[in-house]
Amino acid sequence: MSKNISFIFTGQGSQSIGMGKDFYEKSPLARDIFHKASKRLGIDMKALLFEENENLNETEFAQPAILLVSAVAFKLFEDAVRITPKFVLGHSLGEISSLISVGALDIYDALELVRERGLLMKKACEGKNAGMMVLVGLDDEKAEALCAQAREEGKQIWAANFNSDGQIVIAGLKDDLNAYAESFKAAGAKRAMLLSMSVASHCPLLESARESLKDKLRLFLKESFNSPVISNVNALPYNTKDDALRLLSEQLVKPVLYKQSIAGQKVDAFIEFGGSVLKGLNKRLNEAPTLSVTDMASLEEAVSFIKNQN
Repeated sequence: MSKNISFIFTGQGSQSIGMGKDFYEKSPLARDIFHKASKRLGIDMKALLFEENENLNETEFAQPAILLVSAVAFKLFEDAVRITPKFVLGHSLGEISSLISVGALDIYDALELVRERGLLMKKACEGKNAGMMVLVGLDDEKAEALCAQAREEGKQIWAANFNSDGQIVIAGLKDDLNAYAESFKAAGAKRAMLLSMSVASHCPLLESARESLKDKLRLFLKESFNSPVISNVNALPYNTKDDALRLLSEQLVKPVLYKQSIAGQKVDAFIEFGGSVLKGLNKRLNEAPTLSVTDMASLEEAVSFIKNQN
């Protein structure tokens, strides 16, 4: 059945030890997906997600871990209630997760894809001391103007994620980001804080990864999409393999327009799979409620919400 609902998928930075554990312990389907994922990747995903380790914060491990939990949450939801969303979208990595929900990617192909994506991003940033910084309380225009000013001075800083009004993430070289932190604060930022990231996403520092990622996408993407996907690159819908190839490779080097993708959308609800970060952002962007599916209890709430819709 069709519903005026959007599926949304969280991105990197949402990872934490223990995520997905409730699914794993209570659902045979979840355990089966975990085991098949571990076999496909050659990584013990149960250990990666449930035991204390430092790998989970490394991009080549974080990306498949987040996608796995998001995909498990979605598959359990789909097993309980079948609906066709109005559209789907994700934040950065989450855009690839969203392709699973519209039938454009197989879950295990997607896991291999994002593992490779993480490795390509890591390689592109090797030796560059790259990173990302969150700016709180600064408007978009001022942030972009200061990034442009910094580049004119020879620094490498770009706007990377437009998350909500007053929350922007910038990317570049850590030394340059730190050097410009006071300038951002002087312009009105309440906070300019480096994130725990060893790569600089959504900026030209990842240019060398684009063609290799496109090759991997070409191998795994399917031709059919059950619902449109909103692109991070331009905040517009797409539903073909050719568009996905172009936009997902561009996404590596262009900012995530999350705020622009959510604001003004006319839906009855958003359902977030695998995390609750986007729920927090959505409160400032759209009047529609966001239900986050992170464990079996929240899964039941989301299923009940859908079943009770007229």
